[in-house]
Amino acid sequence: MIDVSRLPLDAPLRVIIGAGTQFYDGWVATQKAQLDLLIEADWTQSFANRKADAFLCEHVWEHLTLAEAAAAARYCFAALRPGGYLRVAVPDGLFPNIEYQRSVQVGGPGPAEHPAADHKVLYNYRQFSALFAAAGFDVTLLEYCDERGRFHARDWELSLGPIYRSQRMDHRNKDGSLGFVSLILDAQRPRTPSAT
Repeated sequence: MIDVSRLPLDAPLRVIIGAGTQFYDGWVATQKAQLDLLIEADWTQSFANRKADAFLCEHVWEHLTLAEAAAAARYCFAALRPGGYLRVAVPDGLFPNIEYQRSVQVGGPGPAEHPAADHKVLYNYRQFSALFAAAGFDVTLLEYCDERGRFHARDWELSLGPIYRSQRMDHRNKDGSLGFVSLILDAQRPRTPSAT
């Protein structure tokens, strides 16, 4: 559980989920021990009195099963204020680079110590968008590859949540060549409930 009561009420509540070594000004960096994507009590206790304005999550969702991923999306939705958003990135299952695909494949390319060793899903943009739409989010794709392997990117604000493994930030992308990309989307909780 994270204690948001210590944070200023006049500042946005922006939380990095599974931060690892990521620390950005204005963001609360959390690890699994503080905010577990799969433990409902972590969410309800952390955000019972104050909803989040934004979540940022880079290369975590691929470590969840499809059922776990759907539950985590619902927890994020419930913890966000109306109009709040989740910026999330995962490896792109349609990026046409053989070495990249080998390194991010389900089960990983090597020993248990490899970061991809417990990858459970390799998403494409349709699957990943549908996952968040099913939880009630409005989804905007920011960077992704299509079925023909073509890379698509729209202009997105770094200040709203930097994603290092992106076309814009990753050191492996240089001189117009893509060495490492992610499937990145913004999932926004609608400002008003849907009329269903």
